[in-house]
Amino acid sequence: MGRVEFIALMAMMFATIAFSIDAMLPALPEIADELTPQDPTRAPLIMTAFVLGMGIGTFFTGPLSDAFGRKRVMVCGAALYITASAIAWASSTFEIVLAARILQGLGAAGPRVVSIAVIRDLFSGREMAKIVSIVMMIFTLVPGFAPTLGYVIIMTNGWRGIFLAFIVFSVLSVLWLGLRLPETLARENRRPLKPRLLMAAVREMFAHPVVRLSIFVQTLCMAMLFTVLMLIQPIYEHVYDKQDTFHFWFGGIALVSAIASFLNAMLVGRLGMRRLITMALAVQIVLSATVLIHNETYGTSTFAIFAIWQAYVFFQAGLTIGNLNAIALEPMGHIAGMAASVIGSVSTVLAAAIASPIGLLFDGTVRPLIGAIFALALLAFALMRYMGRVEARLPAE
Repeated sequence: MGRVEFIALMAMMFATIAFSIDAMLPALPEIADELTPQDPTRAPLIMTAFVLGMGIGTFFTGPLSDAFGRKRVMVCGAALYITASAIAWASSTFEIVLAARILQGLGAAGPRVVSIAVIRDLFSGREMAKIVSIVMMIFTLVPGFAPTLGYVIIMTNGWRGIFLAFIVFSVLSVLWLGLRLPETLARENRRPLKPRLLMAAVREMFAHPVVRLSIFVQTLCMAMLFTVLMLIQPIYEHVYDKQDTFHFWFGGIALVSAIASFLNAMLVGRLGMRRLITMALAVQIVLSATVLIHNETYGTSTFAIFAIWQAYVFFQAGLTIGNLNAIALEPMGHIAGMAASVIGSVSTVLAAAIASPIGLLFDGTVRPLIGAIFALALLAFALMRYMGRVEARLPAE
């Protein structure tokens, strides 16, 4: 497999997550009307159900791939994802769709997490960083197109057609993987799966104050992102009457916000990770407070103000989540693989648990969403300030 083909395959594996989340957004009104008409505010739980499953799967897929090989875990994950998609397509109740989405998330964790391990198996140092950067750059473009693609599918095949598209996408990617990519982890390099080592890694990470704080802040930042994803479609439909053009607005804002990754690469060496995170959260607090005050003073904020605020939430995620992950991993170099799985799993599951009840507070206004983001950002900012004091007390290494 040549380099270009390898990068394209890894990007497709990464894209499973973004496609599974963002393509569902235009389908929420139809799903609410058909499966939960008595309480349409439950429809966004379809988003966090997937994220919950993905977070749980993230805890296990890395260690499983170390024990049984990369391809086997990716193929098994894809098989679970395809099976769950078929269950959701055939389901007649909202509860079954939610259960299927959790299984989908479990399956999607395989291709997503193990792809990083595959890249690490084949490349190292700057070459690995270059490959990951290219893959992530392609990955950030997916949210710009997934809602529009989902809208087109819904217009021709209804909301169930989205799950058929998930099946086709996963079948194509796993066939490509199976036919073209050899196993990258030699049998002699595999490590047996030992649950006690996972538990030991969890204990060690949460015993370290900076790692613990960075996981909590990452959880809050991811909760902000998930909360927006849960409530954004109902707000576009019920507050701003833009349900027909939602996919265009969401995609455009996502593409503009993707430049945060490039800005982060430019600034992190100059400002440092902790300062950049703190500054990004401070701006989020000020912006959210301003929109809340404007909303209370003049009634519902104009769509332009809300769109700018939404863009910054996505932008802030690009400036914080990756840096927080790096801060947490820095003292855990000796268990980096397990630490990455634990960080991703704990922060994702807790973020989904925070976002889910907030998503049910939608009252036909933007107030619950912006108020929640303000509160989460304020708490995250306070924890970052506290982290600075904790780091100052730690002995120099």
